[in-house]
Amino acid sequence: MNSKGFFITFEGIDGCGKTTQLELADNFLTASGRETLVIREPGSTPLSERIRDILLDNSLSVNPVSELMLYIAARAELVNNAIIPAIAAGKVVLCDRFYDSTTAYQGYGRGIDVTLISQLHRLTVGSHSPDLTFLIDVDYETSLSRRKLTADRLESESEEFFGKVRDGFVKIAEAEPERVVVIDGGKTIESIFAEVRHWLETRLKI
Repeated sequence: MNSKGFFITFEGIDGCGKTTQLELADNFLTASGRETLVIREPGSTPLSERIRDILLDNSLSVNPVSELMLYIAARAELVNNAIIPAIAAGKVVLCDRFYDSTTAYQGYGRGIDVTLISQLHRLTVGSHSPDLTFLIDVDYETSLSRRKLTADRLESESEEFFGKVRDGFVKIAEAEPERVVVIDGGKTIESIFAEVRHWLETRLKI
């Protein structure tokens, strides 16, 4: 069994199906003998979960810069208290969203300088960037059709906003093709996971 830790993230606009693919990947890796840690952003530590509640609260109006800094604070907690120890222990870390979402949502979506956001990523994450990222790409109509009836604060944003976010994810993938694997999220769950599984087998040598 490979004892080297590995860090995988799942990205895409709301309703893309990334959480389902993460769960399937976890089942596959566990069955293959790898120890995993499943986490989400923001969240997965006591402080980060409290920050998550604030960020998704539909009753709150949050300034874009405040929103950005809350995500950064939640990530700092997650990296130091969950990701670093798990990687050191040889686990495969599976994270539902990570810093690409901040670049896409707060950078391209909100219009905050992406260079500044990249600097904050370096401060927060250091050398602990994802080894592999799956971007599950869907259009706005597909995203909307898959969401729950009660939308949180981010899910309530406009079609124009989500168009900017999706374009941001595509730009990220184009800039880092060695890390980011783009998968058509309009396919069936089984077809999408077949691609995810191929990359897991290839990169983790399963």
